[in-house]
Amino acid sequence: MREINTKDITKTVSRLCQEANFNLGEDVLQQLRRARDSEESPLGRQVLEDILRNADIARKEHFPLCQDCGTTVVFLEIGQDVHITGGDLYHAVEEGVRQGYTEGYLRKSIVAQPFSARVNTKDNTPPVIHTEIVGGDRLKITVMPKGGGSENMSRLAMLSPGQGRRGVIDFVVRAVDEAGSNPCPPVIVGVGIGGTADKAMILAKKALLRTVGEPNVNPELAELERELLKRINDLGIGPQGFGGRVTALAVHAEAFPTHIASLPVAVNIQCHSARHKEAVL
Repeated sequence: MREINTKDITKTVSRLCQEANFNLGEDVLQQLRRARDSEESPLGRQVLEDILRNADIARKEHFPLCQDCGTTVVFLEIGQDVHITGGDLYHAVEEGVRQGYTEGYLRKSIVAQPFSARVNTKDNTPPVIHTEIVGGDRLKITVMPKGGGSENMSRLAMLSPGQGRRGVIDFVVRAVDEAGSNPCPPVIVGVGIGGTADKAMILAKKALLRTVGEPNVNPELAELERELLKRINDLGIGPQGFGGRVTALAVHAEAFPTHIASLPVAVNIQCHSARHKEAVL
């Protein structure tokens, strides 16, 4: 049994909150450069150039990549041979978010009483935490600041099994089309298929953590991703909605077995500021 102290968890979460908001991943930057070089629209190319310039300034000056520093979504992969000491795990994560958003001067966007008073919690807590028990004696922490504009474009459909592959494609493409410029394209589209309604939604969000443009190891899902990406880019929405060939940088799809009477499909869209950082303790 390996012990991990909550103080180390808090410190790590605080650091990841800031790093995620300041530093865009190299995989995202690489895809943005490819998009800029391939975009046929002059205005679209200019938008992509501005996005890349913004990322460079954010990294050098420690400025947030976007004024919307997001809901702090935290994924925890806890080894079954890990023992958390020094306090409550979730409290440690929450304190890390509180410290990270305060010390990093990141915008606090979370409100309590969401359907009534909507009172700002003033420190971006509480985070949304997803926990998974895995083998081993390590704790993997992934922090994903998720902007409201892209998260608001999430969609869930409970299709009938007879709608099949074509139904999945039509639903995903329609979701991106209806989102238009709202999620700040070029986007990354996370797709979750199967399980239950809640399982499909988490699959779609976790799909966004994959290296951008890396195909699913399952050949059938990889082919689905390719077709979806082509259909989405044929929509002509383009960078920031100004028109062009690059509406999405990638489509990442994940699937899970489901009930014989069900075909859940979830869409979680990520804006071009695809922020997430991870650490292993």
